[in-house]
Amino acid sequence: MNQREMFLRHVAQTSPAPLALEIVKAEGSILTDAKGREYIDLIAGISVCNIGHRHPKVVKAIKQQADEYLHLLVYGELVETPQVEYAKLLTDHLHNSLNSVYFTNSGAEAVEGAMKLAKRATGRTQIIAFNQSYHGSTQGALSIIGDEYFRNAFRPLLPDVLHMDYNDYDAIEAISNRTACVIAESVQAERGIYAPTKEWMKALAQKCKETGTLLILDEIQTGFGRTGTLWGYQQFKVVPDIVLLGKALGGGMPLGAFVANRKLMNHLTADPVLGHITTFGGHPVCCAAGLAAMKVLLKRGIMEKVQEKEMLFHNLLHHPKIKAVRSCGLMMAVEFDSFETNKKVIDACINRKKGQRRVLTDWFLFAPQCLRIVPPLTISNKEIREACEIILEAVDKIK
Repeated sequence: MNQREMFLRHVAQTSPAPLALEIVKAEGSILTDAKGREYIDLIAGISVCNIGHRHPKVVKAIKQQADEYLHLLVYGELVETPQVEYAKLLTDHLHNSLNSVYFTNSGAEAVEGAMKLAKRATGRTQIIAFNQSYHGSTQGALSIIGDEYFRNAFRPLLPDVLHMDYNDYDAIEAISNRTACVIAESVQAERGIYAPTKEWMKALAQKCKETGTLLILDEIQTGFGRTGTLWGYQQFKVVPDIVLLGKALGGGMPLGAFVANRKLMNHLTADPVLGHITTFGGHPVCCAAGLAAMKVLLKRGIMEKVQEKEMLFHNLLHHPKIKAVRSCGLMMAVEFDSFETNKKVIDACINRKKGQRRVLTDWFLFAPQCLRIVPPLTISNKEIREACEIILEAVDKIK
């Protein structure tokens, strides 16, 4: 039995037709499969590998930490240097009100912790979330996901969740003194890359302040330079009460976090004690990897080139069958007339002839007609040009 057969038989499947590519090597922006075929990675693990795959400084940090210690004790009890140093670096580069980090295993767990914190701190129960937003698949996160197709099969979910339209002023009017929190993505990713207006985001933050409602901004996909600034919320001149981090946070290792003011975060320390707890959250190896990755991101001038690369994609991706290209930094959606057309393009990019370099991309949950482009921020201009040639070649072949 080969690896693919074992994968299909023994690894739980999340869709009826997984890609089932057997990747054996990843370096920078290039993936290599078991047959030696190369793929330009335009997904980056869904905004995970922002500084590329297997950056040498990240690999070195992982090896060094593995030589010192792995898991020690439940999160929050012992002083673990990678956690402490990473929390310090993060808070040094967030607004000064966001000075306390709670590390989790994933972005979805960060969402869960933030919702609990909002309820505990405010004594309220209502949560306002947005249609066509994605925050994870655990039951609490699923309760606020912005699509009934995904929610319906798992009801009953959390009560008192109000879904409103993103970038709509009716949503702001719905916030009241019984609203515990508003949870919003800084940019709606799975909708196919939609950013709100600055005016709406500022009005949202102001209404939260007036009503004592906590504003939670989900930076799980937009964080760590993806939009061209370190954090997506910086582009709107607002400061959330809680920020959610994940994906690129771990430098390729599993890690999430929610960050708030220490006074607010202290609501989880008593009444009850251990109000939120995790065994492996903030694993020292993951924190060591994330710390190294963030240092690379901050020092190498990577973010300064995001806009230039974004424009290069825009300049190259022109075709009569492409309806639109939306972007916010190196988060991009290439829109076609249907999912069927998009799927043909994706498959053609992945399945080019023997000896030809390929492109790995996919589609968006709430915009299946859109092709996803979220490459490593370190992707070269040469790789961008080659990837766009391959995409346009695939579009040309559609009948």
